[in-house]
Amino acid sequence: MNTLSYKTVSANNATVTKQWVVVDAKDQILGRLASKVAILLRGKHRPNYTPHVDCGDHVIIINAEKIQLSGNKWDQKEYVRHTGYPGGQRFTTVKQMLAKKPGTIIEKAVKGMLPKNRLGSEIFRNLRVYEGSEHPHQAQEPKVINLNSIN
Repeated sequence: MNTLSYKTVSANNATVTKQWVVVDAKDQILGRLASKVAILLRGKHRPNYTPHVDCGDHVIIINAEKIQLSGNKWDQKEYVRHTGYPGGQRFTTVKQMLAKKPGTIIEKAVKGMLPKNRLGSEIFRNLRVYEGSEHPHQAQEPKVINLNSIN
């Protein structure tokens, strides 16, 4: 067997072809939705996945206000932020955040599943989250994707 005939294909910015996909978050569980979207953003579903290159798709999430959480997470799950002042730690529950800005819940869940480096920041810019079923990206001709088809 000639081992020189097998070459490892490594993607780069010039060879990557990005697609636009739409994901409907209606009645989806937050963590499962976020992990599938992180796979799409990272490009792990593609055969030419390369860890150090942004080879994922542009993902549009619609119906962000209709996500589901299991158990008592609506009241018990808290997001923590700090104002920068002494004693400035602030807590927000998921229910409060859903009333104020529903897209932030999904954005925080997906961002936590991406790499914590410059590549992760670049990949996160490919995510768009919208309340309701309308989005302004019709010109990109996004295709609707079923999350159950992604491993």
